[in-house]
Amino acid sequence: MANAVLRLPVVKARTGLSRSTIYLRVNEGTFPKPISLGARAVGWLESEIEDWLTQQVKQSRKTD
Repeated sequence: MANAVLRLPVVKARTGLSRSTIYLRVNEGTFPKPISLGARAVGWLESEIEDWLTQQVKQSRKTD
């Protein structure tokens, strides 16, 4: 199964989050961790970003 790797500008555009917020949430464990693409390059699996977005929508639409 092929899975696209998204670089930071695309992740920022899809999530609406800033670079610093993305890395803060990665460190908190509330955002998918990036994968290493080389010595100075990382990316995120598209499926993990889509799953995260789906969870954010579900949480924001919960009724107590």
